[in-house]
Amino acid sequence: MRVTPPVVSLALSLVVLTACGAASTAPSPAAPGTPSSASPSTSGTPGAGAPALRVETVAGGLDHPWDAAFPGGDRMLVTQRDGTLAVVGGLRPGAAVTPVRADLSDVYARGEGGLMGIAAFPDGSGRFVTCQTHAEGGRPVDVRVVAWQLSADGTAATRTADPLVGGLPLNPSGRHSGCRPTFAPDGMLLVGTGDTARATIAQDRTALGGKVLRVDPATGGPAPGNPFATSGSAAERLISGYGHRNVQSVAVQPGTGTAWSVEHGPDVDDEVNVLVPGANYGWDPSRGGETPGGYDESVPMTDTARFPGAVGAAWSSGDPTVATSGSDFLSGPAWGDLEGTLAVSALKGEKLLLMRPGTGPDAQRIVAVSTPTELDGAFGRLRGARLGPDGALFVTTDDGNDDVVLRVTRA
Repeated sequence: MRVTPPVVSLALSLVVLTACGAASTAPSPAAPGTPSSASPSTSGTPGAGAPALRVETVAGGLDHPWDAAFPGGDRMLVTQRDGTLAVVGGLRPGAAVTPVRADLSDVYARGEGGLMGIAAFPDGSGRFVTCQTHAEGGRPVDVRVVAWQLSADGTAATRTADPLVGGLPLNPSGRHSGCRPTFAPDGMLLVGTGDTARATIAQDRTALGGKVLRVDPATGGPAPGNPFATSGSAAERLISGYGHRNVQSVAVQPGTGTAWSVEHGPDVDDEVNVLVPGANYGWDPSRGGETPGGYDESVPMTDTARFPGAVGAAWSSGDPTVATSGSDFLSGPAWGDLEGTLAVSALKGEKLLLMRPGTGPDAQRIVAVSTPTELDGAFGRLRGARLGPDGALFVTTDDGNDDVVLRVTRA
């Protein structure tokens, strides 16, 4: 079932995040199914003594590479925000970059929008999905998830479901267009979305913006067990969590199956959240409808005064923000004591943050953060972060001038 609710667009000027902040930890949300009302802490700095990493440039010459996926074999697909798709023919330095022939003429590349997240089906079949802003006749329509099939030689891709999921709201300026898909271990598709800088969207469960969606990739319909499965709204049936500002990525923790989201704050409080099915994450720039025509970014990222049951952040940047973006868990014996760490890229902060979840009562809390010197300001803005099939972390830069894909391993 493909969901294409009406889209109402509001032109808003693009604002650029200007601050660069320190990291912190926060009180734990409750166990899944019991959202916490705790407010996040916003004090502290990244932990010292980050382990040494090895950073290699795999490929260059890219233009705002948003995300990377691994469709099978020794190759990588990279989305570029302007609406082009490339295949990197290898996972080691010196890999060739080749354009993929694919009809992406409908991509509406404005501001933060364009060709964004990508995820490959885990079966190695060459199937993959993309998040992209969509236009018809030059007119912006929606943000949508599209399913594709890569040719056997990796030179071309054709659409197999367009849209797989449609009707995600779109701001013509491209503002708050976050959309990155990730496959969960159960085969379902998790999609984090932005609120398109419209005041009521995040708390509106009949709209798909400012949410984390859980989708059956075979049908585009709701995944089995979704919290609002009996709703009369087709959009609400897709929703796992709501009340988000601008989700940039979702990562699933190995061994637990717990999903963690990463999102942009306004001028304070970028957040990492543990995803609790059916939970509200407390972002409401409409102030309960008091300012429906405006977008009041002075409200808390997690407004527990208005929403006492809202889930508190597992981590918050505090003041100012670093523009957290891509994320993935480091997994495999080669990472040593870093195994199980959540690696989070930062655009404005121009760094990689290594976040350590706690255990026991602190299992849904980030208890330590470190910044490896090798990825602290050395490569500019860092956008995507994905663990590859070889166990290495692949990070994309987003400077707009000969951007690169980096391969990160333990030194």
